[in-house]
Amino acid sequence: MSILPGAGWWAGLPPAAGAAVMATGIISVALHMTGHKTSSLVALVIAVALWLVLAFDFTARLVGDRGRFHAEADTPAALTAVAATTVIGTRLSLLGLQTVAAALLALAALLWPGLLFNVVAHWRRRMPGGAFLGCVATQGLAVLAAVLAAAGGPTWLARAALAAFCLGLLLYAAALFRFDLREVVGGAGDHWVAGGALSISALAGSRLTASPVWSGSAHMALRTVTLVTLALSLAWYAVLLTAELRRPRPRYDIRRWATVFPLGMTATACLSVAGPAGLAWLVPLGEILLWIAVAAWLFTFAVLATSLVAARPRARRESPPR
Repeated sequence: MSILPGAGWWAGLPPAAGAAVMATGIISVALHMTGHKTSSLVALVIAVALWLVLAFDFTARLVGDRGRFHAEADTPAALTAVAATTVIGTRLSLLGLQTVAAALLALAALLWPGLLFNVVAHWRRRMPGGAFLGCVATQGLAVLAAVLAAAGGPTWLARAALAAFCLGLLLYAAALFRFDLREVVGGAGDHWVAGGALSISALAGSRLTASPVWSGSAHMALRTVTLVTLALSLAWYAVLLTAELRRPRPRYDIRRWATVFPLGMTATACLSVAGPAGLAWLVPLGEILLWIAVAAWLFTFAVLATSLVAARPRARRESPPR
């Protein structure tokens, strides 16, 4: 299923479409961090527009199609609603819109417990990469809370961010135990979240490490955990990229947006960790990874557009005569 399948497309969007918002939003954040203000704002506008469409569809299902809502709320992809909201909130906070960002944090925090409980309750053995979205959504809350705390918010936000950070790491370990490693060579795109979840964990850790709330041994522990998660995310990146090159999967699938998101998140994590960790070489690495992510976004969008153009004549041929 594509993001834009034609007339009435908003009624057929699966929860996995939220990964497109996550991918676009985090690329906007990385472009902002590297000084590409105009490109960052363009990406932000696209991400917000997609988020509004998905928010409308989410609300419509909740109010008018409870059966479908409950069925989809049990799937890991449902947590993209939380993760996408926190990514948009983080970018808006960097833009100085703290009140709006705080409102998005409140909304994400309201959605998070119910969706997470439903998803975890339906976990099974040998799951695809979507299993890691519990970690991603939780770390998204940690990132946004830490960003708001650094922007002048109350101290308790930093402490809440630390709690979410620790819980996110536990959720990652639980998901890793259930992840089907065969997805690395045969996954449709969301298998990349196995690495992206560690990248967003490193991003959350970098924001916490930079906070003046933590000092001494607590600061050193946060720095160490952050560096370990970043190193592991880069290792995942290398493994997943190697698997992609050895076994290309060029056909469009909506889960490919869950590939673009980890690419952008790994770049953002490198850029963010560089300062608090005192590792300047992470900045040029992050910039290289950012342009890889931008290229992946453009390629995924181009394949989507091509598939839509090819699907229209077929849809007209298959439509029943009036």
